[in-house]
Amino acid sequence: MSAPGFWDDPAVAQKVAQQVTALKESLETYRDLNRRFSDAHTLWELGMDEQDDSVYQEVESAINDINRDIEHLEMSLMLSGEYDGNNAILTLHAGAGGTEAQDWAQMLLRMFVRWAENNGFKVQTLDFLAGDEAGVKSATLLISGHNAYGYLKAEKGVHRLVRISPFDANARRHTSFAALDVMPEIDDNVAVQINPVDLKVDTFRASGAGGQHINKTDSAVRMTHLPTGIVVQCQSERSQIQNREQCMRLLRAKLFELEQRKQQETIAEIAGEYQKIEWGSQIRSYVFHPYSMVKDHRTNTETGNVQAVMDGEIDIFIQAYLRSLVK
Repeated sequence: MSAPGFWDDPAVAQKVAQQVTALKESLETYRDLNRRFSDAHTLWELGMDEQDDSVYQEVESAINDINRDIEHLEMSLMLSGEYDGNNAILTLHAGAGGTEAQDWAQMLLRMFVRWAENNGFKVQTLDFLAGDEAGVKSATLLISGHNAYGYLKAEKGVHRLVRISPFDANARRHTSFAALDVMPEIDDNVAVQINPVDLKVDTFRASGAGGQHINKTDSAVRMTHLPTGIVVQCQSERSQIQNREQCMRLLRAKLFELEQRKQQETIAEIAGEYQKIEWGSQIRSYVFHPYSMVKDHRTNTETGNVQAVMDGEIDIFIQAYLRSLVK
């Protein structure tokens, strides 16, 4: 019997399979764009030969669709970071302000889920803490798919909302904040040392919808990393063992992200350019009143179509941020 080889490592095999799939998809995308452009060009020539102006709108629509897909392809080519191709772990926290902030966190959660689904990513809720009256206090999502982290790293930071509060009987204008943390899901073959003696593990009964679906056992898991104080929890699985595994994945990602941040801060401090990020330093403002506008403060990208943004159309902000990184 031969010794275990390179391909016997499940993590390596999965990584290679993902890379192969991504390459196949890229090749198919190129071929599809080429074919669609050729079809549009042929249609345009036929229309010109026959002096048929009715083809103009159809060709224009086809070219607009092609341009949009080319922009998306260009954006994916910007993702050259070591972990850009990984799945993404999103953790959303409502800011101070009670129900108003928790409702804003719920709106953002819906926005990111819509974006992920519209772009073919799989969404899994790992943890969800509902608000006291409405909305959500905190939530953790796993967004699975090639380049999920590469795209969503652009959304990390504080998001600010200005609107007339639906919870204020006097219809006053309120400002709310929610913070989004984005981390790559780290493969088991990436060296992140976790000593079991540094972990405090608590189990509790998971919250559910009630009736036959509510969990009758202490299957939910909360894990505290004592040296750093990092706390993760998961209650999405019915098995305590599965929730433990999910917690370990979350903890690995958070410890990895913490180490990366320390390195970046050290480099920035040496360069004299480090600026501490405070809660109020929002990356983007969503203004519903007295006018409609969403503006990204890092790139000055803005749009007046607030409803489209809240429905998940945030690619203009992601594209602008990624382009700013390569300038």
